[in-house]
Parts: sequence; structure tokens; C-alpha cells
Amino acid sequence: MLENIRVVLVNTSHPGNIGGAARAMKNMGLSRLVLVDPLDFPSHEANARASGADDVLASAQVVATLEEALVGTTVVLGTSARDRRIPWPLLDPRECGAKSIEEAARGGEIALVFGREHAGLTNEELQRCHFHVHIPSNPDFSSLNLGAAVQVLAYEVRMAWLAAEGQASKTEKVEVASVKSAELATSDEMERFYDHLEQSLVDIGFLDPQSPRHLMARLRRLYGRSSVNRAEMNILRGILTETQKAARGELHKRKD
Repeated sequence: MLENIRVVLVNTSHPGNIGGAARAMKNMGLSRLVLVDPLDFPSHEANARASGADDVLASAQVVATLEEALVGTTVVLGTSARDRRIPWPLLDPRECGAKSIEEAARGGEIALVFGREHAGLTNEELQRCHFHVHIPSNPDFSSLNLGAAVQVLAYEVRMAWLAAEGQASKTEKVEVASVKSAELATSDEMERFYDHLEQSLVDIGFLDPQSPRHLMARLRRLYGRSSVNRAEMNILRGILTETQKAARGELHKRKD
């Protein structure tokens, strides 16, 4: 299950923090590190701070955008320390660990996303996450080092994994969904759906592209918490396609 969980660091500015995150990951049995546009990597300082977790750094995937980092994921959890104008499903670290292992046990691909040291994740990046995770630190001194934040969530993931392993040893079986149509839609499939949905809403005059307000953000939140699977995704995309045809006057009589 732990192999299904990736840690994504966005636009990290200090290579030492990348090394600290790698060390925290290896301590807790996580190995998949994805770096989105890091300022300085590879780096001797990252290796020094990794303190033996050089294999995690060596196998790290470096990509240009968060969208690339999330390809293939089914559940995305983004860390956030700020209140948002549009409330999003919010988890604490313990709930994050439990959710990650629960979805990984079903065969899902999980991403734990951490933002920039100085500013965290942008609103647009957070809207790509199904859940936001808030670490309830001391409000008088709430700023957490990036490596420490990774350590907190990685620890909770490991504790949830150990609990799941104990349960598995008692039941001697963990059921994992194997039917293709029951698998959750991946993050990149959801992004294509959101593009399709937005264009369809423009086509029928429901969404004004010049004044979109927060409609798409609210729809992302709605579908994000619905755990849409691939069969449901095909239905939704089919509905959108037929809606666009109707908007263009291309209605046709269906055969019984």
C-alpha cells in the first residue's frame, strides 16, 4: 500500500528541505518523491540533509508542473495553513493517514502535496486536490519546516498502514477492487472532465467566461468529494457530449 503513495513537493526553494523530506519519507517507509520545478536539484546539500535516504533522492521524479506530478493519481491531499473563501473538505493529519491507506488498499494512487516554503500552495493548485490537510500547530508559532510537515503526515500514514496490516493479519485478507470500471478516475482524467464541463457550460450559456466567479471551483469541490469512478466518468462525459450537440442544434432521434 505504501508504494501507492507519492509525496509531491511544489517549487521547493531550498535543497536542504528536499533532503529533509526524503529522510522523513524513508523513516516511515515511503519512497516515491516527485519534485515540481525545484529551484536547486540535484544538490549536494539535499544529499547531506537526507542522511542516508539518497536512494529516495536518486529515484525522485522531476516535473515542470503539478499537473504532470498528479498523472495517474486518484486521491490528492494538499497541505494548507490558510482559510479559503470556498470551504474544501478538510482533514487533520490522522484522518489524512487513514484516508491515504484506505484508498491505497483499494488500489488507488495517492498524492500528498506540499507547497512552497514561503507561500504554500496557490488557490489554483489547492483546487486540484480532493482534500485539504491542516496540521493543527501552535497558533502563536504555526510555521512548520517543510521536512517537519512531511514527517508529520508520513508518520500518520505509517501508523494507519500498521493498523491496516494488523487487521489484515487477523482476517488474512484485504479486499482490493479489481474491476476496471470500479476504479476511481485519475487526476488527469478528472482534469479533462473539468475542461469538458467548463466548455459545455459555456456552450449552453450557463457560464460566462468573462465573469466565471467561483463556479468551476465549486464544481471541482462537488465532484472531488464524490469519488467518481471510471464508469461514472464515461457517463458524465457522454452527457456533456450530448449536451453540446443539443446546444449546436444537432439533436437526433435515438433508436430504441
